[in-house]
Amino acid sequence: MPGGDMLLAMAKLSALCDLLDAFAPPCLAEDWDNTGLLMGDRSMEVGRVMTCLTLTPDSAAEAVDERADLVVTHHPLPFRPLAKITTDTVEGGMLWRLARAGVAVYSPHTAFDSAASGINAALANALKLRSAAPLNPTEDEPAVGAGRIGLLPTAATLEEVAARIREFTAAESVRVVGPVGKSIASAAVACGSGGSFIASAATAGADVLITGEATFHNCLAAQAAGLALVLPGHYASERFAVERLAEWLAKEAAGLAVWPSIRERDPLRTL
Repeated sequence: MPGGDMLLAMAKLSALCDLLDAFAPPCLAEDWDNTGLLMGDRSMEVGRVMTCLTLTPDSAAEAVDERADLVVTHHPLPFRPLAKITTDTVEGGMLWRLARAGVAVYSPHTAFDSAASGINAALANALKLRSAAPLNPTEDEPAVGAGRIGLLPTAATLEEVAARIREFTAAESVRVVGPVGKSIASAAVACGSGGSFIASAATAGADVLITGEATFHNCLAAQAAGLALVLPGHYASERFAVERLAEWLAKEAAGLAVWPSIRERDPLRTL
């Protein structure tokens, strides 16, 4: 594990929060979201940081076992207000064990999705989209916002676009909606569960929307709108980004031990 028993540099948690806030500004988060520092003492010293997509019993145990001082988790924990924090529930048990071990928790979530160098920007770059812009721009800053839409360098088939996304995200499999030979010139991206972006993508003239997952009825809505979908899975559409976040944080906070969770796994398997 990075750092081992070697002497590490230390940083104030407040300074790391400021660094992460600058990278993924909280103002970009959706109103319903719970982002930023979720648990911890801003005055504490941090030497070991783990990133993960989601805090699960496995990734939480890894943080405790490997003596992390801070976990940067994409998906917030807690997400909604908790009336009780006890080991009677999985969520409460994880928070209790992390707190007892002195592990702080920070989540950038939808701010990270929408940031200028965030997850959707990375997906757009992977497809080399030209004139990429937010699919749902913010009112104050049209240059940033949720999702991305742009033009492929040259038209490609839906099958080719799916293959590029599968390779970039290291997805085990990719599902599609639409004929595999469909010509794709304009593509929209929305990591995670992006069914709410289908109407925006169709209205903006996208030929395809790349998102992690969509419900059956979302797929029918896309099909009816003539919008193809590429679905690599929620985990694959975002996990690569927390790995990159660990690399970025290690450079920006030199001397700290930073690593992406090695115990985290996609709960879905293809048989």
